Amino acid sequence: MPFDAHIQPLTDIEARVLATLMEKARTVPDSYPLSLTSLVAGCNQKTTREPVMQLSDAAVLQALEELRGNNLVFESSGSRTTRYEHNFQRGMGVPEQSAVLLGLLMLRGPQTAAELRTNAERWYRFADISSVEAFLDELQERSEEKGGPLTVLLPRAPGARESRWMHLLCGPVDLSQPAAAPQAGALGERVAQLEAQVAQLQATVQQLCTELGLPMSPPGQA
Repeated sequence: MPFDAHIQPLTDIEARVLATLMEKARTVPDSYPLSLTSLVAGCNQKTTREPVMQLSDAAVLQALEELRGNNLVFESSGSRTTRYEHNFQRGMGVPEQSAVLLGLLMLRGPQTAAELRTNAERWYRFADISSVEAFLDELQERSEEKGGPLTVLLPRAPGARESRWMHLLCGPVDLSQPAAAPQAGALGERVAQLEAQVAQLQATVQQLCTELGLPMSPPGQA
């Protein structure tokens, strides 16, 4: 199918499904195309996702149907299990570098050019930050004949050193309020993992105390 310059804005779920397929195609090629089970698990990851979602099989299937209608996803043949792959670059008419940046923005939310370059390491290696900015500028200045802009530079958040970029695949972005700076990438993910581990350990200790008939001491007390 030819490129459609006026694809309807994506929903948040459609963007998550599409970007997850784009990510897995580059980071786990041996498991790609993805089955529905793997795709749902990828959409619902707790790390490298902003926001974190909890999507059902039905919601992902509905999103896949809409994306197929826009020529952005298709089913692969030759397997007993239905598998799905993206058609983003051809469907949107953008080069690989632009597709990588848009995929990361769909998965992780607003990011600076420097953050995008770092987060793109497993997808595509940009030579420097200026090359990332060049592709972002190109996407922001995309002509109406090609479907209009696909990125926008957000107002700088209070205390932030750099402005962040956001994709426009889900429609216009409210520029009246600056985007809040997210937790620093890997550090934020590590903190979230540690918090989950602590909560699990606390639950285990409480269960053991209950089984042994021991009192549960409040946190911070011996």
